[in-house]
Amino acid sequence: MRFGFDIDDTLINLREHAFHIYNRKLNLSIGLEVFRELKTVEIHEAFGMDAEAGGRMWNSLLEEIYFTDCPVFEGALELLTELERQGHEIYYITSRPKQYCSQTRQWVKDQGFPVHDERFYCGMQDQEKINIIKDLNLDYYFDDKPAVLDTLKDISTKVYVKDQSYNRDAGILRVEKWSDFSF
Repeated sequence: MRFGFDIDDTLINLREHAFHIYNRKLNLSIGLEVFRELKTVEIHEAFGMDAEAGGRMWNSLLEEIYFTDCPVFEGALELLTELERQGHEIYYITSRPKQYCSQTRQWVKDQGFPVHDERFYCGMQDQEKINIIKDLNLDYYFDDKPAVLDTLKDISTKVYVKDQSYNRDAGILRVEKWSDFSF
């Protein structure tokens, strides 16, 4: 079978990792309970920033956010390793900026994920991502963004949303913990 995965906030806990970095950079100690209540993908509101200031901060910290010690969600690595062992095809489809694609692919490999370069897609906008997902004719696809998943309802791919505070209203099959997930 063919499995597709978004990376950020699907396989790795990027936003929470960034939240800790923001706290450190701003010399604050805003609790994780605030993070866990955010209803948006963006985290800047928790720090009293508007979208413009939040965007500037995010962009100024991208390399630190993307390529430091961002934790893998419990069970994600084990699941993908087992899928690979069973002979399934694993595709990574991430909207990270193009200039970070090579570094991102290497970082994912360094974390131990099974990566075949020809199955690693990076550096596209959401609409391009949707087209790639459709063109790959995946059996399963996993993402955290309902805006992406909602556009895939008319195809045969079985889609799942990785549980996040901002996607709890999505009427899509949900993965809460990878360690509890099975097909």
